[in-house]
Parts: sequence; structure tokens; C-alpha cells
Amino acid sequence: MEIEIKEKIENPLLNRTEIHFDCTYAGDATPKTLDIKNKLVALLDADKNLLVVDKVLPKFGEGKADGYAKIYDNEENLNKIETKHVLAKNQEPQESEEAEEE
Repeated sequence: MEIEIKEKIENPLLNRTEIHFDCTYAGDATPKTLDIKNKLVALLDADKNLLVVDKVLPKFGEGKADGYAKIYDNEENLNKIETKHVLAKNQEPQESEEAEEE
């Protein structure tokens, strides 16, 4: 999987940086949101807790996807602005807690 940043926009009103990117994954299935998030964190040298992958829109039959992510200045703004379902799909799975409950 390769990620190419198309555009980086500073949004001072919402205290975040908005990123539009292309994701190329020829021959594979569309990558999971968390895989894309981890790759973006490494590519942009960002804090994993402040980066949110909002959309990944695959192009039919091409092995490419357009994506949109946001990097917030702090966690307070992240939790105040982002919707719950976007935050949920960007969370790491909690395997250790589930194993303890069983």
C-alpha cells in the first residue's frame, strides 16, 4: 500500500490540518482504516491520538482510493468536533479487556 499526499490545508477555525490523499493498493483488498491511519502517522510524523481518517473512497476496478484525514492540535478539540462513529472506527481494538472478561 502506497499513500501520496495530494493536499494539506490548515484550518485555524477548527484547530486542525486537513489532508487529502491517494491510496494505491493494486491487487489487494481495500486497506482497513487503521492500516491507513498507521501509515499516515508514520508518513506525517503525527501523534496517533490526534489523527483521524475520515473517509476512504475506493475507485471501482482501479486499486486506488481517495482519502480524507484530519490532524487536530489537541485531544479536547478532537473530542468536541468529531462524531462518535468516526472516532470509533479510528480506535484500536481492545483485545486485552475482552480476554479478561471471559
